[in-house]
Amino acid sequence: MKRLLSILLSLVLSFMLVGCGGAAPSQQQQQQQTTQQSTSEQKTTGALAVIHEKKFGGVYLDITIDEFNALGFEYGDSCDVTFSNGYKLEDIPYYNGYYSKTGHPLISAYPGFPHIDVCVNNGDPLWETAGLKEGDTGTVTLREKGKYLTTQQALAAVYTTDRNDYPSDEAFANFRAMKGGQIAENTVYRSASPCNNEYGRAAYASALAEKAGVQFILDQADSTEEVEGYYTDPSFDMSWHKGLFDNGHVAALDMNVNYRSQKFAGKLVEGLRQMIAQDGPYLIHCTEGKDRTGFTCALLEALCGASYDEMLDDYMISYDNYYGLNKQTDKDRYDAVVDAKFNDIALCIGGQPVDGKLDGLDYKAGARKYLLDAGMTEEEIAQLENKLCGR
Repeated sequence: MKRLLSILLSLVLSFMLVGCGGAAPSQQQQQQQTTQQSTSEQKTTGALAVIHEKKFGGVYLDITIDEFNALGFEYGDSCDVTFSNGYKLEDIPYYNGYYSKTGHPLISAYPGFPHIDVCVNNGDPLWETAGLKEGDTGTVTLREKGKYLTTQQALAAVYTTDRNDYPSDEAFANFRAMKGGQIAENTVYRSASPCNNEYGRAAYASALAEKAGVQFILDQADSTEEVEGYYTDPSFDMSWHKGLFDNGHVAALDMNVNYRSQKFAGKLVEGLRQMIAQDGPYLIHCTEGKDRTGFTCALLEALCGASYDEMLDDYMISYDNYYGLNKQTDKDRYDAVVDAKFNDIALCIGGQPVDGKLDGLDYKAGARKYLLDAGMTEEEIAQLENKLCGR
């Protein structure tokens, strides 16, 4: 009898458990639920059309910066990018600028860009490296929150296009005479673009260059067609610039930003050959007068005997002009820019690889070798040095 009652009690308890929702999930079921929950929380864009950013060979993904951020991605995050052709980039940073070291990939939400840009900083065109074509897609997936936040916070800076936010026309246009080594005073100037008014600085750069008596312009950013396009719908008086252009005194080089590439060096030499055939003063510019111009000016300063400190001081004036960043205002961020940006320029000029050492470099000899390797002759280099040094 007792045995029968025990069996009946067990049956009643079993029905009660079923009525209350059934048996507790197994360990395997719990793991499956956790995985499903984790997957549902994983931030991803899904497949996005790739767009060839032809100026520098980067890869736009068809999503705006605001849309991308609205998905939960934040500057400083680590991400994976997978393209539909199988090419992958893993554990790359997402920044609102180009803060990776030279040759390192990143996702950039550069202010003013129509889409997020997947690229290699100052490196070979990712579109070609990845073997992409129209119709391919790319997917961004969050890998780790805030992994690169320290670098983002150290290097993040945004400038305005309002002249009233700057202490002078020169600072606003990033305009100044080059110095360092034996470069002759007021012989070579550098600035933001005097023809591309995308950032509202062209009228100021143009006026300052005209006032300085500039006779030849080395334009590293634009093609001949782009320069001609600026004249068709000018937002300011471009007659001075057009006069130089029409007389063959503007070298429109349409250069990329990879100063370690043969393509960059070859185009630079092409422009320098035109430059030494003309009388100065000279103006060197790109779009902002900061990156391509920063390298070229450091190279020419090195050729004229400038030290590391002289090249660095001139380079970092651009960051003071645009962002008010200098040793006095924020030494930690200043040092971060030097480490991320300028030191590779110095290494390149000194003939060292990306991960090389700065100790004991002969920058003058390195500058000569850079130009020789790019096809310049000893005689042409001597002519260039004489022009720069006012001999």
